[in-house]
Amino acid sequence: MNIPRRRFLSLAVGAVAIPAVSRVATAQAYPAKPVRIVVGYPAGGVVDIHARLMAQWLSERLGQSFIIENRPGAAGTFAVDFVVRAPPDGYTLLQTGTNDAYSETLYPDVRFNYVQDLTPVAGVAIATHMMEVNPSFPAMSVPEFIAYAKANPGRVNFASAGVGTPQHLTGELFKTMTGINMVHVPYRGGAPAVADLLAGHVQLMFDYMATSIEHVRNGRLRPLAVTSTMRSPVLPAVPTVGEFLPGFETSGWNGIVAPRNTPIEVVDKLNREINASFDDPTVKARIADLGGEPLPGSPAEFTKLIAADSEKWRKVILAAGIKAG
Repeated sequence: MNIPRRRFLSLAVGAVAIPAVSRVATAQAYPAKPVRIVVGYPAGGVVDIHARLMAQWLSERLGQSFIIENRPGAAGTFAVDFVVRAPPDGYTLLQTGTNDAYSETLYPDVRFNYVQDLTPVAGVAIATHMMEVNPSFPAMSVPEFIAYAKANPGRVNFASAGVGTPQHLTGELFKTMTGINMVHVPYRGGAPAVADLLAGHVQLMFDYMATSIEHVRNGRLRPLAVTSTMRSPVLPAVPTVGEFLPGFETSGWNGIVAPRNTPIEVVDKLNREINASFDDPTVKARIADLGGEPLPGSPAEFTKLIAADSEKWRKVILAAGIKAG
């Protein structure tokens, strides 16, 4: 059967257009039912609070319920594994954090590869650490601290919220870049670690600013530096560690990821809506209350951040011989 040229071209163009129309329809229809955001930590923590903040925003913007599902356990790896194996349809998302990005290095028995098995959707917030000491500690600056630690090898203790936490790895990176010998003291969470720092049982901690800022303001802790690339507007007189150790930078971020192969149209739609939230004064204020700043950007930019941190902390974990459990 011969098809007239004009008719043939019409059919050909229509065939090419079908996938594009399908993608547009997918994006427009999404979400057609409730979406769950899985959190690998108990309710009430910073990651959980950010997840609930985004869930409320997305529910209002997209007209469907975004429901938080807490699946704590194994330092967040249970939740990552669950989302990795969920259908890649945009209806199961993960509120993820810095430590998830290096989890398979710390826990080699996990069944996933975080970078390869998940699709970054959007960053939500990023927060700096603060290098802080008990006021009884003699060092008043980063150079003085390094000099003291070198003169007293193995006699300086630094606290963390647990083995393999960002606070721990920040301390290990500091040790590597300065060549000092400090003793790591892990705790079951940040609160008991800060309590012992306040009591003088340990000398140093690289803690999130949000959980220590009030202790700094009332003089119960002394800040030596922040770990961001730029000075914090909250404490503008406090230098960065990088001013004394060029290239030193650490931060804690969190955001939303989805199973690999989630439709790009769904990813882009969620990314646009999450980025739009950062223009809302209420959302911005809540993120600031939690000690962070909004983390806007495209999925590609979030992907780059995750990949860089995954490789950065993998090297630190392997060099320090850190083993979880």
